[in-house]
Amino acid sequence: MSESDNNISIMADWVQLNHVNKVYSNGTVALQDVSLHIKENEFISFVGPSGCGKSTVFKLIAGLTEATDGDIRIMGMSPAHARKQSEMAFVFQDHTLLPWCSVEDNVMLPLSLRGMPKKQRLEEAARVLELVGLKDYKKALPRMLSGGMKMRVSIARALASRPKLLLMDEPFGALDEITRQTLQQELLDIWQREKGMTVLFVTHNVFEAVFLSTRVMVMTPRPGKIAEEISIPFAFPRDDSYHATPEFSEYVREVSAALKH
Repeated sequence: MSESDNNISIMADWVQLNHVNKVYSNGTVALQDVSLHIKENEFISFVGPSGCGKSTVFKLIAGLTEATDGDIRIMGMSPAHARKQSEMAFVFQDHTLLPWCSVEDNVMLPLSLRGMPKKQRLEEAARVLELVGLKDYKKALPRMLSGGMKMRVSIARALASRPKLLLMDEPFGALDEITRQTLQQELLDIWQREKGMTVLFVTHNVFEAVFLSTRVMVMTPRPGKIAEEISIPFAFPRDDSYHATPEFSEYVREVSAALKH
């Protein structure tokens, strides 16, 4: 399949991990010889058993912890520098919203911390709340929102800084299946509209990984390694009909088999 058929432009390496090891102070070997090359505008999912190091990979990429050995480059920069330049954003499984702040204020929080003028903050908040379908809830408090709506606010907050790299660590894990599938579709729509944004996504759900991704990284039990990289060359945009295709079932079987091995 050509890039034009896929409607996604894949360009230069955006994330590089070269022979990365991570050993914690208690002696736990979390990652061993992990190498990754991820290009601009890819959607990469990481799957693997609990404790295999998926979240550790994300923390290294985000500059929240340092590798014991190896080299990590984010858009040619160190992870810490890329984070400082607001080139990346993180969405956790917990929405981490401030309960006393409105939806709008929660979205604007990282922009306020960067010293962005108020007029520009309001414009960015309006843009991303429109993007996630919450423009009519900008004055609502988090306690007034459903779980899915809270996650939309968390995604909007991450998108407000216009990141080139979006890290998502099991963001839909605590949601019911119907809400989860709805947000999967909305996430793909957002990713396609936000041109040039690379998404890295941790999940335990093989179906979710296959539906969302251009590639799936299958990790081994600790010490975590990349056991297999599986391309999902099904064209975008994808919708619910994709789940019913023979190709989808075959990719699910391939990823599931890699996990078992």
